[in-house]
Amino acid sequence: MPLVAPTTIQKVSGESQVEVPDLLAVEEPLEIRLGFGPTSNRQQKSVSVTMRTPGNDEELAMGFLFTEGIIHQPADIVSCRHCVQDAQKEGNVLRVELHPDVIVDWSRLERNTFTSSSCGLCGKATIEAVRALTPGPLASEFAVDAAILHSLAERVREAQLAFAYTGGIHAAALFDANGKLVLVREDIGRHNALDKLIGAAFWQNWLPMGQFGVFLSGRIGMELVQKSWMAGVPLLAAVGAPSSLAVQMAQEAQMTLAGFVRNERFNLYSEPARVRLAQMV
Repeated sequence: MPLVAPTTIQKVSGESQVEVPDLLAVEEPLEIRLGFGPTSNRQQKSVSVTMRTPGNDEELAMGFLFTEGIIHQPADIVSCRHCVQDAQKEGNVLRVELHPDVIVDWSRLERNTFTSSSCGLCGKATIEAVRALTPGPLASEFAVDAAILHSLAERVREAQLAFAYTGGIHAAALFDANGKLVLVREDIGRHNALDKLIGAAFWQNWLPMGQFGVFLSGRIGMELVQKSWMAGVPLLAAVGAPSSLAVQMAQEAQMTLAGFVRNERFNLYSEPARVRLAQMV
């Protein structure tokens, strides 16, 4: 399935109007189904339906299942492929077959549906729920020069092929301490783009990602910090602003959180020591 779809628009400039061709970011539902249980009694269950941009669907599923605590290593997966039995849903149903020895804790999928607001006990309870799934505070020695963060927005934008055509798609990028872009994934959903990135790293046995940072093209919600914490990411940077609960969670995780990373500026909300500033002369 393509990442972009053609359309015709009426383009208005001032008082003039002209019909021109245009491209849109494709949005389609993806249903993730799990095959699980012992060899003698295999079962199937739908665990999620998300609106996404087609492409890297296997990585999206693996990233989602990892950050929800359902899988922990590539060996937990026997196969991951699209279902073709239902012609009406062709390309939009992905079945992940788990190893027979994997025990699925279904309560995790239920209790990890977090509220996005930070309101006293609600925020504390949410952070405690995430902490229970993680290995604890991040102790990585990963650090980058401020100049690297300054350069990320433009370099990631140049790597966004779908965004160049549509202007309506998010990116998540993995970069190393030298600023090299290791992976870039795009999706119409911010969470899906990060799931795809984490899923790709998961499949390559790069988790926990203590030697990498992640850059996001949008704002930073709590769920994005949660996913990054689960994956062991020590530095999360984004073009947009973080929410209050995102900052609280980053502080709990001892994760460096950088927001408004654009136009040679950024704000550091937690663990600023991982960003090296040039010495004043």
